[in-house]
Amino acid sequence: FLGPQTTLEGTLTFTGTVRLDGHFSGNIESDEGTIIVGQKAVIDANISVHTATVSGEVRGNINATDRIELRPPARVYGDLNAPVVLIDEGVVFDGKCSAAPKSVEKG
Repeated sequence: FLGPQTTLEGTLTFTGTVRLDGHFSGNIESDEGTIIVGQKAVIDANISVHTATVSGEVRGNINATDRIELRPPARVYGDLNAPVVLIDEGVVFDGKCSAAPKSVEKG
């Protein structure tokens, strides 16, 4: 948990779930993790995670292996790439979106 009065810069690598409500710049990476960007958060980073839920501001690309959810009053300036992308009414989104399903293994 990164509180609203916190400013952090660098690379954030984690497992499990991380909630950001402060200011972060750099890179965010997690193979299996979930990132939650709170309404007051300002994130200037490329994000690569399993699942991303955004209600705050993100400036950077978001890649997720499972899903990306943008909930009001989210403001996202960057590209989205995930098998499932949900963008609720009231969200500001400026970028490209790719929502290709996971490849199915044939055997």
